[in-house]
Amino acid sequence: MDQARGFFGQPAGMSTMFFTEMWERFSYYGMRALLILFLTGAVTTGGFGIDDKTAAAIYGLYTAGVYLASLPGGWIADRLIGTQAASLAGGIIIAIGHLLLGLSFQVHSIFYFGLVVIVIGTGLLKPNLTAVVAQLYPEGGYRRDVGFTIYYMSVNLGAMIGPLVTGVLHQWFGWHVAFLSAAVGMLLGVIYFIRTRARLGDAGRAPAPPPPGGQPLDARRWLTGIGIALALVIALVWTGALPFSPIGLRAASATIIASVVGLYFVYMIFFAGLTVLERKRALLMLVLYLGAALFWSGFEQAGSSFTLFADRLTQRHFGHWEMPSEWFQSFNPVFIVAFAPVMSALWIRLGARNLDPSAPAKFMLGLFGMGLGFLILAFATRFALSGALVSVGWLTAVYFIHTVGELCLSPIGQSTFTKLAPTRLVAQSLGVWFMSLSLGNLVASRLAGDMDTKHLDVMAGQLSGMFWFSIASGAVLWIVGMAINRWIAASKE
Repeated sequence: MDQARGFFGQPAGMSTMFFTEMWERFSYYGMRALLILFLTGAVTTGGFGIDDKTAAAIYGLYTAGVYLASLPGGWIADRLIGTQAASLAGGIIIAIGHLLLGLSFQVHSIFYFGLVVIVIGTGLLKPNLTAVVAQLYPEGGYRRDVGFTIYYMSVNLGAMIGPLVTGVLHQWFGWHVAFLSAAVGMLLGVIYFIRTRARLGDAGRAPAPPPPGGQPLDARRWLTGIGIALALVIALVWTGALPFSPIGLRAASATIIASVVGLYFVYMIFFAGLTVLERKRALLMLVLYLGAALFWSGFEQAGSSFTLFADRLTQRHFGHWEMPSEWFQSFNPVFIVAFAPVMSALWIRLGARNLDPSAPAKFMLGLFGMGLGFLILAFATRFALSGALVSVGWLTAVYFIHTVGELCLSPIGQSTFTKLAPTRLVAQSLGVWFMSLSLGNLVASRLAGDMDTKHLDVMAGQLSGMFWFSIASGAVLWIVGMAINRWIAASKE
């Protein structure tokens, strides 16, 4: 593979990863900025007119689903078709899903089917693009952390542009044109991936070798079986044979995710043929997974309760111009793009002096940042008790603090998982990482659905409780994580 440093001092293939991921995130976050507002919007304005609790449940199921699908998506790439092919197929499927949203025209079944299609496509693309990034850095080390931070900038560049574009298009042309713009973004990403795929060389071209004593799987047979199973479930729901309750399904999904992840770690630790050192690393992965799920349960309220707070309780008028509610979701990626290089330089400088904080320490800082953001929002909510709309400065401060926490946790978490996971299980392990986002999104939607903007005193108390829970969780994670780190270090001596 050509390792020429042709993209910000990184392998040339990083340009392919950067722009493909940027357009995919443009489509994802651009549509996500619209979703809760569209679901709760009045029917007379083209929305679905759904109550907050049900809308939050649908939103949570969708956002959880895109990450839940990462585990089978990683398995398909690892065992059947390779990460490159899985990423390309996922991008095409995502584009089709966004087209269905844009062309649904108030037909609920078509709209929801479009969400399911996007979930399937994202499950194929998201973990496998990340796995290809890891494969561009076979030497590992903190240079891989730098590569992941640059990659994370592409995520947030797309996330920044997406809501700005869809918010304006929603104001000017309505919901469906805004939804269609997400399809255009994903198509641009697919085209760029195809045109520059050669820069990746052999990274992710073939599936991982089977475990010792195992045999390669028949890709055609497995893919056919998976396709038939998905079609059957969709048909049962579409015809009403399988009842669909968003709130009930959310609770069941959270239980299923927790069970699946638990069983996966049991398999990895006891039945995957790992060495003693690899098993200890898998245990640390489990602790970091739990910390990440807690972080996302707060952070991922950005698209639900934070968006409703922006829409209903924030002063958005500046003269004759009204700032779209969707634009608030661009605040976080703006801060990411601005401060990711700063954080990257900080980690490099600390690493060069052997002072780089451990992964558990960075996760603790992330949870502390998340908690502080909720404390700020609690003060803003109490200010709104007077009946006045609050300044945009409150949400701006929340997004800034949450961004700092995210930079301490998310890119480091992805990189750490690729370092700790056995080589043959990297894509699947990244699928598990994204399942922390899945579980976090389900919990976030539950918390968001319980917040009532008509009872701000209760809402302020809930936000304060989240602050204290975040601080306690961060401290416990650091203590347990550092103990396991010392255990791992002892095994290397």
